[in-house]
Amino acid sequence: MSYVVKQGMIDRFGERELVQLTDRANKPPTTIDDDVLDEAMSDAADLIDGYLAKLYTLPLTVVPGILTRMAADIARYYLHGKSADKDGAVHRAYQEAMTWLKDVAAGRIQLEAEGVLPEQSGGGSVRAKASDRVFTRDSLKDA
Repeated sequence: MSYVVKQGMIDRFGERELVQLTDRANKPPTTIDDDVLDEAMSDAADLIDGYLAKLYTLPLTVVPGILTRMAADIARYYLHGKSADKDGAVHRAYQEAMTWLKDVAAGRIQLEAEGVLPEQSGGGSVRAKASDRVFTRDSLKDA
């Protein structure tokens, strides 16, 4: 399941950037290569699913907006590849998305989505029985 679509990527990052990142056939780049973009978006979705699968039933019936943003940032990072500047905005957005995903997986952040119900604990009661007393008033009377 893809969490972001082509138009969402265009809206967030602009057509010009996506043309430059995806068009590897034309010099200079002129069009968005849908196959390259789809692969980056699919890779981002696979990564996200890996973090969500433990807590949520996939595919999600409703995709929260923040998840779409995180998927877009991850896909953009994948499109930049090795050219993503470690001090730049693309890398920072990717790191923020990864930190956020780790927090979701750890249960520190909860998505507004249908989740897998946690297993219920036993719920039984505890019973204890004290043993008979070894020393009583009567047993110590002659001592």
